[in-house]
Amino acid sequence: MYFLLLAIPCVAVLWPPFYASVEPRLAGVPFFYWYQFLWIILTALLTVFVYFATKKK
Repeated sequence: MYFLLLAIPCVAVLWPPFYASVEPRLAGVPFFYWYQFLWIILTALLTVFVYFATKKK
């Protein structure tokens, strides 16, 4: 069931209407770029969570 969490980043990044804008800017970087970069970090954290949640002991 935890593996379904890995679908969240796919939907969030592969659906351009979510992030197809310039504003708001973060430190001068358009939203279009920092939104995708943020998902790189969030996906890594989510992958670690799913790994440890499903790891056999």
